[in-house]
Amino acid sequence: MEAVMDFLRAALPWSVVGLTLAVFFAKNAGKKKEKENTENYGAEGMSLGMCFGTAIGASLHNIGLGISLGMLIGLAIGTCMRKEGQGGENAQEE
Repeated sequence: MEAVMDFLRAALPWSVVGLTLAVFFAKNAGKKKEKENTENYGAEGMSLGMCFGTAIGASLHNIGLGISLGMLIGLAIGTCMRKEGQGGENAQEE
């Protein structure tokens, strides 16, 4: 029984990754590429989140946790906000 548990502990993460990739590619396979403004502030949010997370993590004596949580929260907030076309590359053609 211990050998089976060892196998499951070794194989389970790879199985989860494989299932996740299969669902991701199956979901996106039928979609057509449409021209729409899909740009968001994800990168900017991640950068600011890392800065604020470092400051908060340093004050709480756990910089690693502060950086990772700050990056996660910043990315989540930045992804929710869409960029508006203001001319140049981001402007939509009419």
